[in-house]
Amino acid sequence: MNTGSEHTPRITVGLSGGVDSAVTAALLKEAGYDVSAIFMQNWPSDDPQCTASVDLSDAQSVADHLNIPLSVINLCDEYRQRVFDHCLDDFAAGNTPNPDVWCNKEIKFGVFLEHILTQHQTSLATGHYATVKQIGDHYELHKGIDTNKDQSYFLYWLNQKQLSHAQFPLGNYEKPQIREIAKRLRLPNATKKDSTGICFIGERQFKPFLQNFLLAQPGVIRTPNEREIGQHDGVIFYTLGQRKGLNIGGRQGADDAPWYVVHKDLENNELIVAQEHDHPLIMRKECVLKDMHWISGVTPNEPVICQAKTRYRQADQAATLTPLDNNSSHIRFEEPQRALTPGQSVVLYQGSQCLGGGIITLP
Repeated sequence: MNTGSEHTPRITVGLSGGVDSAVTAALLKEAGYDVSAIFMQNWPSDDPQCTASVDLSDAQSVADHLNIPLSVINLCDEYRQRVFDHCLDDFAAGNTPNPDVWCNKEIKFGVFLEHILTQHQTSLATGHYATVKQIGDHYELHKGIDTNKDQSYFLYWLNQKQLSHAQFPLGNYEKPQIREIAKRLRLPNATKKDSTGICFIGERQFKPFLQNFLLAQPGVIRTPNEREIGQHDGVIFYTLGQRKGLNIGGRQGADDAPWYVVHKDLENNELIVAQEHDHPLIMRKECVLKDMHWISGVTPNEPVICQAKTRYRQADQAATLTPLDNNSSHIRFEEPQRALTPGQSVVLYQGSQCLGGGIITLP
């Protein structure tokens, strides 16, 4: 264990091999912290498309450059049980889960944070673009100042204990500033491309990947007026609002306008598509949220006037949320929302403060 000096604050950084976590470690070291780092391996390295070995090599190069110790923790079993299996069940039920939300809840700020608290007795710093504010003995999660990179949406399931042991040094920076800091410090991964993959599964074609784990029944693609125009590989592989990968093309309609998934008929194993981006079947002003989580730990007993995001990087949407029984809530938006997707999260805000959120369910 890296004990540091008696008066030097200690911190553990989740070092992923990317530039954001690298700059996080560098900023904390510049601020006078005794920094140690841990690389999480959450997907089997024998998967030929897994980038863990490259990422670990990059993380080690950063650690060597900053002269900080790096260790590795294997959480593949925990990730499979707590995140991946859950997502497979959700896909099989016809929903579209968000692995990144579940990974933060169950892995990064779940088993990983508990490991750090028990084995290292430090707090955890990550490269998320968000901020934590302490008011007395209460902790609030707030957006990062970079509106294009703010990641509070993925952190809405954190609780008071987790926030009390979390630091997000990048929350007060814009992404271009982080790149400049990385170059100034000559970090070995300063120009490394940001990952756009799904959590720790990486960047790959998602449908073929899921087909390795889920059995699906091919079926008919229809228009809302019942015209058959193609075949799908299984409704579980598609999401509401999806445009790409339908393999039907504009040739099936009166013009070359693109097709969009506007409904998934699970009972009849049919995919309903239309050539209207905002087709009435895909527009809704309300839904029910299950598995509600309030960061404060207190469930309100009256309607909450708030802003909400139904997907990452969406502009805030004015809404009213009314708590229901069974840890669920009803949310009504001022304006119709496109593609409210079962399994995805609606995250609630008041100004920059993230209040919490829940999982979308539809009748």
